[in-house]
Amino acid sequence: MSAPPWSKELLRKSDLITPMAIRVAATLRLSDHMAAGAVTVDALAHRAHADPDALRRLLGHLVTAGLYRELPEGGYEPTGLGDLLRGDAQGSGRDWLGLDGPTGRGELAFFRLLDAVRTGTPVYADLYGRDFWADVEADPAAAESFGRRMAASMDWVTPALLAQGDWQGVRHVVDVGGGSGALLAAVIAAAPGARGTLVDLEGPAGAAESDFAAAGLRERCRAVVGSFFEPLPPGADVYLLANVLLNWPDEEAGTILRRCAEAVAPDGRVMVVEGLLDLQTDQTDLDLRMLVYLGGQMRTTGRLRELGAAAGLALRRVTSLGPVRSLAEFTRARAAAHRAPPPPSSHPPPPSTAPPAAT
Repeated sequence: MSAPPWSKELLRKSDLITPMAIRVAATLRLSDHMAAGAVTVDALAHRAHADPDALRRLLGHLVTAGLYRELPEGGYEPTGLGDLLRGDAQGSGRDWLGLDGPTGRGELAFFRLLDAVRTGTPVYADLYGRDFWADVEADPAAAESFGRRMAASMDWVTPALLAQGDWQGVRHVVDVGGGSGALLAAVIAAAPGARGTLVDLEGPAGAAESDFAAAGLRERCRAVVGSFFEPLPPGADVYLLANVLLNWPDEEAGTILRRCAEAVAPDGRVMVVEGLLDLQTDQTDLDLRMLVYLGGQMRTTGRLRELGAAAGLALRRVTSLGPVRSLAEFTRARAAAHRAPPPPSSHPPPPSTAPPAAT
């Protein structure tokens, strides 16, 4: 049935069919099966444990959507776009889009967006029986995979952070909630003489120790099991919070900042790396993800400044790190009072060719 002219744009923007079809293809590993030689509907249905007729209809729509094409002799093959659903493809989106992984389960929670907007609270736990992080940590393999995917999403931000962050003279960096340790390893490798401590839950901390050893940094980096709601290892000159505060409502985010303020050396810095809505203006989709998954939120520079001030920190500088991340640097409020703050830096690094970051 054709749509009335006034509604075509609305229907295009609100389409649920194509996004779900792509996610089902990712979950069924269709592009992987095709690469392994299963190209007919029957062969694909056997490999994917799917109903052949239903799978044929799915493939028909994905041909229309440009992910697959029909072969002259019968069967299907991926287009360049469909190749990105292979697990071994560079820049693969398969694990991000699969409905059986943490991010896929989170996306399904968007079917409860109305409830989240009405109540102002996350709906993930209502759908799955436990909150997002507990769900991730319940499966060690999924937790490790998720942590490494999150680390990979920072790979192209890291050079900008190293260039913009003023690491000269840094002696000790504490990466608070640092996940796999890849970011801390990159920072310490680029800061001669510095040492690093990562604080996270047991699973990520164990993965980080492996990363440090693989990077040849075992003598300079360590991981400790802990919570950023509890006192942090004291006396470091940099406390790094990368993609942490946006996961939490204001009260919890303020507690995390306060723990950093309590621990940081008198002349040290608290460095917050995440998107800010007044600088990364196309991050509104991530803001909704934080609402639905976690009850967290994206913030503006002004709101982050207010949270820091309540925790005893003064915002010294804000620097764009590209299209989806900024660096906000805080010092202790008492230390900041002795110096006039420099103007915020709004000069981003050269345009990145990296894809948009995921959740």
